[in-house]
Amino acid sequence: MAGVGLDPGAGAPRRRIPTPVSEVAHPSRDERRARGKAARSAVPRARHSELPIETARRDPLALLAQQAVSRVPELVPIRYGRMMASEFAFFRGAAYVMASDLHHTPDSGISVQLCGDAHLSNFGVFGSPERRLIFDINDFDETHPGPWEWDLKRLAASFEIACRDQGIPARERTTIVARVVHAYRHAMIDFAGKSNLEVWYARLDTESYLEDARAGIGRDLHEMVIGRAERILKKARAKDSMHALSRMTHRVDGQLRITPDPPLVVPLGDLVDMDDLSNWTHLMLQAYRQTLPPDRRYLLEQYRLVDVARKVVGVGSVGTRCFIALLLGADDNDPLFLQVKEAQASVLEPFLGHSMYANHGERVIAGQRTMQAASDIFLGWQREAGDVDGVARDFYWRQLRDWKGSADIAQMDPVRFTAYADLCGWTLARAHARSGDRIAIAAYVGRSERLDEAVTEFSCQYADLNASDYARLCAAVAEGRITADLEGGSPPEPPAM
Repeated sequence: MAGVGLDPGAGAPRRRIPTPVSEVAHPSRDERRARGKAARSAVPRARHSELPIETARRDPLALLAQQAVSRVPELVPIRYGRMMASEFAFFRGAAYVMASDLHHTPDSGISVQLCGDAHLSNFGVFGSPERRLIFDINDFDETHPGPWEWDLKRLAASFEIACRDQGIPARERTTIVARVVHAYRHAMIDFAGKSNLEVWYARLDTESYLEDARAGIGRDLHEMVIGRAERILKKARAKDSMHALSRMTHRVDGQLRITPDPPLVVPLGDLVDMDDLSNWTHLMLQAYRQTLPPDRRYLLEQYRLVDVARKVVGVGSVGTRCFIALLLGADDNDPLFLQVKEAQASVLEPFLGHSMYANHGERVIAGQRTMQAASDIFLGWQREAGDVDGVARDFYWRQLRDWKGSADIAQMDPVRFTAYADLCGWTLARAHARSGDRIAIAAYVGRSERLDEAVTEFSCQYADLNASDYARLCAAVAEGRITADLEGGSPPEPPAM
């Protein structure tokens, strides 16, 4: 018996080690670096200053009108009114216009999951599932795979335009915009040297960030930078469902209901003429619930739906169908507010191809989970079959308020803009490093300032183009060709064309 089965030459079957089979290519670090350098040779970094505006450029107002076709007609004038507030407000609402322009710019050939609307106001703080305040991108309506530089150029241009709105001189604007690209480039080089898990776990924890900043900042800047940031974080922590309950509800016959504020907040019952509205809303909720993981589904099932209202939000999203739902748990002091937002096709799709997702709500959430360091526990999606008006629409769900906060752009000076540029540039690089070839991108951007200079020049040119588009909108409103609801304000004088 001794030795039986131990001698592989004694007739015992050899153990075959299976060869791993993979559908995903796994090039080496050297091969990935070579890819980035080859892309740089094909499209030199200096070319990212180019903004080829041809005579065939599509009319920006026609692009905005094209978007308006699928939106709620009575809300479209509010969108135009909000876009007229400033050149930066116009830029926020004109993601489709910029996507059309970026389509004609040089392409590095290296793709990532794009935010699609990476302007500086789409970054902010919110509560992670671990109840830490983190800083990240917070809007993914336009997310879609595409060239990494599209997000970077939109972010850099947003700083140029916002700084112009604040009256910051050109020399200081140039420094701030270059800082955005510098932060992105150095962060990407750093991420290129990290492991996959290190990149995936990276996040900007605001409390830790402020602790580090206190040690490295001059005493005279403590109140200007640290003090103001701490006040923003304190305000963000107060924005939760209980805060929303006190500000957004009232009692009707002893029952909590969302407070109307037409046309910005309108109860669903005042909008939809259906015999069984209650059953329809519960079917919507049930369809959404099926997209949650089992543990989150169990949590949601402990709440009952109380009321739903349409709510106008943002600038670029105005006119899409957006609702808020009030749910109650153990009692009236256990609220949960969910936002139900229509997800239309990304503005990038006409230029980068159709989404791989059949449901645009799922597209938004898949992109968000890929790019964000931590995401809302109630993210889900559904499709409304068209029971209201015969048109099927996609939606995604998330918490309405969960320690959310954002920088007050109107109060920023060059010092704060510079600090914010560092945060946004690092965060965008982290998001792209999670979804794209960070090693190839790092090899492309390199250690010199050539990309910084090129994108800064592009941003200045695009700000000029944006100013011209804004002037055209103001003129169209003044001439009565476009109707704008200024929400109580006066129309600005049309800028000189």
